[in-house]
Amino acid sequence: MTPEQIRHAKALLTQPDATIASIARLLNVSRSTIYKYIPELKDDGGRQALQAAPSRPELQAAPGEGPTAAL
Repeated sequence: MTPEQIRHAKALLTQPDATIASIARLLNVSRSTIYKYIPELKDDGGRQALQAAPSRPELQAAPGEGPTAAL
């Protein structure tokens, strides 16, 4: 990955709805390549360390909503 791609991936990782898989597809690399070039992701809570923007509560599911609501 180029330094520009690494910066772009890190910036995208601050978005709460972005996934490693979607970022890898966008940059045309594998998920393992993302982890290789952004080693902070390997640590527990690594993605939170990259989060520069405050959380966006409007994107969080309300109680009783979301994928586990029916369980």
